[in-house]
Amino acid sequence: MSDHRSRFLQLALNADALRFGQFTLKSGRVSPYFFNAGRFDTGLALAQLGNCYADAIEAAGMAYDQLFGPAYKGIPLATAIACELSHRGRNLPLTFNRKEAKEHGEGGNLIGADMAGRRVLIVDDVITAGTAIREALAIIRAAGGIPAGIVVALDRQEVASGQDPRSAAQAVAEEAGIPVVAVANLGDLLAFASGNPELVGYREPLLAYRARYGSQPSG
Repeated sequence: MSDHRSRFLQLALNADALRFGQFTLKSGRVSPYFFNAGRFDTGLALAQLGNCYADAIEAAGMAYDQLFGPAYKGIPLATAIACELSHRGRNLPLTFNRKEAKEHGEGGNLIGADMAGRRVLIVDDVITAGTAIREALAIIRAAGGIPAGIVVALDRQEVASGQDPRSAAQAVAEEAGIPVVAVANLGDLLAFASGNPELVGYREPLLAYRARYGSQPSG
């Protein structure tokens, strides 16, 4: 497991963004773990998270010119990444959206740099059903941008439905024809738990959950 993956998982554990136990998800599934990026709620935690994202983006080698953070969690994430990348010598334009269009002032539902003609990297926390990401893709295209990829913190690598063996991330990647990169995924989480004496007891529930809901590998 590469350093940014283990660093991210430890950071998430420290911030209580990653928790183990029994959690009923929106889907109704009972999961042995839960991830909430909203718990990265200090300047230091966001800076460290932005560092992990930037490492994952650089490792993936994606070509892009701009960052887009979908409301709401994507906004601080994309901002943290933009700041980190600027420290590394890449000063990128940044855009995010409002949930509701503004009727006064500058109006519209977009804030930040113009996306027209630029290759745009979408930044979010997770892909659950893929709905929010599909909305972000539509926003970028409507603004004249070119979706270049998607980066998320954690890929749960589980099927979105019983009728489709792909994960939501795989489905979106195939539909949009762009890469989806995760800072870490369920496989990394299993390796992380196995190497941590305090978490090793959760390895079997994680394996059981993956056996029941895990997606099939791409390709």
